[in-house]
Amino acid sequence: MPAYLVSEFSVADDADAVRYAKLASLSVAQHGGRYVVQGVAPHVPEGDWPGGQRVSIIEFPTMDVLLTWYRSAEYAEALAVRTPGMKRRLIFVEGR
Repeated sequence: MPAYLVSEFSVADDADAVRYAKLASLSVAQHGGRYVVQGVAPHVPEGDWPGGQRVSIIEFPTMDVLLTWYRSAEYAEALAVRTPGMKRRLIFVEGR
């Protein structure tokens, strides 16, 4: 069963975001993940959405693979370049 990472985030410095995204994308691919949505501003027809927030959705083959990626040395490299100006919320959900 596929699993999805949904990330809601804001970026204060685009250069930092580019470095993080490059490393994160490489690590996602190494772990069999694929971006369904990458860093876009959503259209919000209902409810409140904080200005400047972006969304990414990544699909992994299973929740175990997603969790292995999240704890991996490859992804740790991306986290190391993430700055305090990059605020985010992550959720992990299983699909059908």
